[in-house]
Amino acid sequence: MKQYEAVIETLDKLGGVATLGDLNSEVFKIQECEWKTKTPFASIRRIVQQTKGIYKIKPGLYGLEKYRKQNEERGIIPETEKNKDSEIQRSFNHAYYQGLLVIIGNLRNLKTFIPNQDKNKKFYDGKTLQELSTLKKLPNYSYPALINRSAMIDTIWFNERNMPHSFFEIEHSTDIQNSLLKFNDLQDFYVRMAIVADAKRKSEFETKLSYHAFDELRLNKRVSFLSYEALVKQYEMEIEKQSLDFIL
Repeated sequence: MKQYEAVIETLDKLGGVATLGDLNSEVFKIQECEWKTKTPFASIRRIVQQTKGIYKIKPGLYGLEKYRKQNEERGIIPETEKNKDSEIQRSFNHAYYQGLLVIIGNLRNLKTFIPNQDKNKKFYDGKTLQELSTLKKLPNYSYPALINRSAMIDTIWFNERNMPHSFFEIEHSTDIQNSLLKFNDLQDFYVRMAIVADAKRKSEFETKLSYHAFDELRLNKRVSFLSYEALVKQYEMEIEKQSLDFIL
C-alpha cells in the first residue's frame, strides 16, 4: 500500500475528518504500508496538502471529499472570507482551538479545565470538551472572588498543586479588551496568560494592550499573543513527541 493510500484509509476510519496529530497517531497501525523516511510526520503533512480527495478545513484539520456533506451537516465547514464571522464558524473555531489547548495540556501532564458554558461544546471528533478535560470544577486555589473571575476563562491549565499554570482566552471575533480585563484582575498570580486568535488580530491585540489601563500587563510582559497557526504547530509537535523513545 502506498503512503497516500494509508493516509486516505486512516481518514476514512476516523470518520472522514482528522487532525494531523490524529493521523500521525493512527496511520502507522496499517501494517501494509512502509514509511521508509526519517520524517514521517512531514510526509503526512505533505500528503494531506497535495492529495486529490483530501481537503483542508482549517489549520491542522483535514477531511475526505466524499465525507464533505456529512462533515458540513455536523458543522465542520471550511472557513472562507464569506462565512468566517458566521455563528457556526465562531462556535466551531472556539471549540476546536479549546480542544487543542486541552489536549496539549493533558499531554504535558497538566490538569485541564473548561468553563461550564463550554463544557458541552463538541470537539471535531464528537467528544465534548468536558470529556477531553481532566477537571470537572475549578480547584479552590484562592479567594472566592478570584476563583469566580477565572471561572469564565476559555481554557486553564493547572499544575500538580492545583495552582493555575496558564490562562488562555480564544478571540475569534469578540473584543480582545474583555479578555485583557480578566487577565488584569488576575495578574497577581504566577501564571502565563495568552490571547489565542487569528494572526491578523495581532495588531489589534497590541493596540489594546497599549492602553494605560493595561500598563502593568504590558510592562511586565504578562500577556502573550498566540496565533491559531502557531497553536496548531505546537499541538502537532506535542503529538509527534509521543512517538519518541526518549525526550530531552
